[in-house]
Amino acid sequence: MSSTLVLSMMFVSLLVLLLSGMPLAFVLAFLAILFTVILWGADALVLTVLQTFDAMTSDILLAIPLYVLMASVLQRSGIIEALYRAMELWFRRLPGGLAVGTVAICTVMAAMTGIVGAAVAAMGILALPSMLQRGYDQRLALGTICAGGTLGILIPPSIITIVYASTAQISVGKMFAAGIVPGVILAGLYILYIILRAIIQPNLAPRQSGEQTSLGEMLSSLKALILPVLIVLSVLGSIYAGIATPTEAAAVGVVGALISAAFQRQLTFKNLSAASMDTLRVTTMIMWITIGAKIFVSIFTGTGGADSLLQFIQDLEMNRWLVLLSMMLILVFLGLFLDEIGIILLCVPVFLPIINAFQFDPVWFGVLFLITAQMGYITPPFGYTLFYIKGVLPPDIGMGTVYRAIVPFLVLQLIALILFMLFPEIVTWLPEQLSQTVRS
Repeated sequence: MSSTLVLSMMFVSLLVLLLSGMPLAFVLAFLAILFTVILWGADALVLTVLQTFDAMTSDILLAIPLYVLMASVLQRSGIIEALYRAMELWFRRLPGGLAVGTVAICTVMAAMTGIVGAAVAAMGILALPSMLQRGYDQRLALGTICAGGTLGILIPPSIITIVYASTAQISVGKMFAAGIVPGVILAGLYILYIILRAIIQPNLAPRQSGEQTSLGEMLSSLKALILPVLIVLSVLGSIYAGIATPTEAAAVGVVGALISAAFQRQLTFKNLSAASMDTLRVTTMIMWITIGAKIFVSIFTGTGGADSLLQFIQDLEMNRWLVLLSMMLILVFLGLFLDEIGIILLCVPVFLPIINAFQFDPVWFGVLFLITAQMGYITPPFGYTLFYIKGVLPPDIGMGTVYRAIVPFLVLQLIALILFMLFPEIVTWLPEQLSQTVRS
């Protein structure tokens, strides 16, 4: 049986089973085992055991349950509510102040937790009613929350970044550093857009008036920033100071989250139990997808699929930037239907040899990949943030409003993607500076 025929059968079967609604993890594992037996016989099933063992003993992937636990504990600690109260005091005088403050909080939450769902759900509960009550446009409020929540994909510590780094076999610390500047720039684009819209169309985001707040009260509210800043510094600082690996820093973050919850008097058995169950649920999902994808990709590689694809692209003699653009389009398209972790595990082993062959920086490509993941998170029909926000929508707001709300923010993400493609040094500057500092 020719390798071309086998590869065609694998991907047609994958597409059909995914469209049938079967879970991605089990589809990948089933097809991998099926084609292993067809190609090499039952004795070759030891390959699936080796790939499973490799995934379960990965030091890098060990960071995932720790970061998820940290995020789950922080979500229940009361810190987010305190941050929102401080934001209301400081930003409400700005044009579109509450929306601007929501993006700011999403940025801080991204640096604390790296979990998209935590930010979207929290802001949907806290910020959405507040903005609607003050007369904000529904689409502006919803788009701000959905787009702001996705900053957790790019700004470290990000679970998706860890999965990418593990799959691409590059430094997690470098990937974390590479995401900081683009993440801040993207947050800045959101804020700039909100302010300009609020200035041009003041009715979309009415300014608050009549409520007087003393300077002392505003300064006092900044106490809410102390614990989040300490957590961010303890996690990222320990990595870049060379004190801890990303996995060890995740454990530091968990301890910081537990201490924060204790300070807020939220370190209860009920909260710990709920956080542990969340961690178990999310980690199990990620690991099943990882195991299934690793086995599936190993079959793809074993049949010569990666080499054949690379040779085919090189034979086309296309400009390398057209090849990169084609990859970005494929990733955005897949983001409409597949989970981003599944896309990483399926596409990165296939795309990375092409990236290396065309002498692109895999760290830079990783950031571009993460931005396409952000686009997938807010793009209908299966964008994750759309489902997160659906659970907290008022009865009079339909999903059609949410779909229209994300359009301008999707355009902003596309602008950021093009910006970082044209100017790679924006992405690579900070990792290079940190590497030089560590070497010296």
